[in-house]
Amino acid sequence: MAKVERFAFHVPSLEELAGVLQKGLKENFADAQVSVVDCPDLTQEPFKFPAKGICGKPRIADVGGVPYLIPLVQKEKVYDLNTVAKDIELPGAFILGAGAVSSKILGVNAELIPIVQTKSEKKPAVNGSYVAQINPADKGCLLEKYSSKYTDCEFGLLANLYASEGQPGKVIEVKANGRTGELNFVSCLRQTLEKHYGEKPVGMGGTFIIQKGKAKIHIMPPEFSTCPLNTDEDVNNWLKFFEMKAPLICQPVIVSRDPGFDLRVEHTHCFSHHGEGGHYHQDTSPDSVQYLGYFQPAEMLFRIDRPQETHLVGRD
Repeated sequence: MAKVERFAFHVPSLEELAGVLQKGLKENFADAQVSVVDCPDLTQEPFKFPAKGICGKPRIADVGGVPYLIPLVQKEKVYDLNTVAKDIELPGAFILGAGAVSSKILGVNAELIPIVQTKSEKKPAVNGSYVAQINPADKGCLLEKYSSKYTDCEFGLLANLYASEGQPGKVIEVKANGRTGELNFVSCLRQTLEKHYGEKPVGMGGTFIIQKGKAKIHIMPPEFSTCPLNTDEDVNNWLKFFEMKAPLICQPVIVSRDPGFDLRVEHTHCFSHHGEGGHYHQDTSPDSVQYLGYFQPAEMLFRIDRPQETHLVGRD
C-alpha cells in the first residue's frame, strides 16, 4: 500500500478568488476577465468529458513524483486511477490532470492526459484519457484516445490530479487575451495565489482552452534515458519540444505553495481534436493568444507515495 498523507487547503470564496486572480492576470495579459459562472456542460464540445462538471468535494492528488523518472527511471512505480479515487476518499471521482503512462501497459514512455470517471459500486470506470507519444514513423506527435487500445486505468511514475464528484455547479471562469508578461497562463494564476495567500496554500484545478494562437509543448521520448539526467539542461535535451496550434484543451493542477509534501506545484497537460497534445509550457504567440478556463478551488490535498529520495530537477 502506498503511503497517503493529507492536508487541508485554505479555501477562499469563489467571489474572492475571482477578484484576486483578475488583478494578477491583468499584470501579465492585455485583457483579463474573471467571474463566477455556472460550469458549462463538459460532456459537450470541445471537451467531451465523461462528467458534466468539476464540482463536488474538490481535491488534489499528487502521486509519485519526478524522482521516480529521473535521474533514472523506476519502472516498477505503477498506479491505478480507481485506487487513487479510493485513496482520496472519493470512489467514483471524476479525475483530470497530468501524468505519465504505465510503460508496462504501453511498452514505451509517453505523456498521459487523464480524463477518467473512476469506477463506483454502481458503474464501471469511463476512461476518456488521451496519450501523447512520439510517432515512430515521423518523430512527430501521435495523440490517441487511451480507450481505443487499452481497457485499464493505470499510469506510471507520477501524476498531478484534480478530482471531484464531476457535478455541475458554480466555478471560476477566466478569460485572458494578449500576453504582455513573461509568465505562462498557469504560472501567472499560481504566482498570483501565492502572492496573495502567502503561507496559506490554495489548490486549484479544472480545464482551460487555448482558443487562439500556438503553444510550446513537450512529449517525453519513448525510451527512458539510460544516462542519468542530473540537471534541467539534461532533461530539456532529452525531451522533445513542439509548437502546437490552437484549439488545445488543457488540464492544470495548481498549488499556490508547497506546504512541505515535495509537491509539483503546477503541472498541465493538453489534448486536441486535431491530433496534437502533451505537456504545456507556454504560448508562443503572445499577441494573439486567447485563454478561456474553468476552475475550482480544492478542499484537500492527498500526497500519495511521496519519493523518499528527492530533488528539484525537471519540475517545470
